[in-house]
Amino acid sequence: MYEMVRSSQSRPPAARRALKSSSGRAPALSSKPRRATGKRVQDPEGTQRDILEIALEEFALNGLSGARIDEIAARTRASKRMIYYYFGGKDGLYLRALENAYLTVREGEAALDVEHLPPIEALRRLVEFTFDHHHRHEAFIRMVMIENIHHGAYLDRSPAIRQQNASAIATISRVYQRGVESKVFRPGLEPVELHWQISALCFFNVSNRATFSKIFGRNFGAPKALAALKRNAVEMVERYVVRSAALPQD
Repeated sequence: MYEMVRSSQSRPPAARRALKSSSGRAPALSSKPRRATGKRVQDPEGTQRDILEIALEEFALNGLSGARIDEIAARTRASKRMIYYYFGGKDGLYLRALENAYLTVREGEAALDVEHLPPIEALRRLVEFTFDHHHRHEAFIRMVMIENIHHGAYLDRSPAIRQQNASAIATISRVYQRGVESKVFRPGLEPVELHWQISALCFFNVSNRATFSKIFGRNFGAPKALAALKRNAVEMVERYVVRSAALPQD
């Protein structure tokens, strides 16, 4: 099983944002509650987004068993009763946070618009995006690790996650098929397995960064190290998929 890594405190601006990584070191998350300003405005959707944002941080940091509804309520403008009303309890809140974590990566992939790029460039963009996304969203990595600890039991309850991830396979399938038809990609590869290989190269960069850095006395989260690891990930995927005659020449 993957070792846990610490998550950073900074967050990207999206409504369902995850924890943003920096250089392998991460300070503890602030547990200060959000300050209410003026009269409370009825905004159920905004309230749920706030709850999910904080819940993602709490579950990613403490796991399903360690996260506390009291702490999530204290850090948002919601009451504990409201959390139970919207999500039915901690299990329901965890599942929705997991769904949102997957949704964020799938929305980012969709925004790449790789359909209009040549196949090799499209493949490269997918690998680069996956590497960068995982680096910026450590909470996503940690949520996937936690869900694997539970053997995917909660993911089994979510048709939404399966539908979201079907789009990832459809995208990589189209890119791969175009590459085979233009004779720049090797035939006979499985798109799901290709997705697996790309994910593995990019996931490990976050999940095992802390332990590798400690064991080998090298900061794998430093900007120079990350740039090299990203280049290597792209090159390894290209050499696996692209015909040798079509590989970029140095």
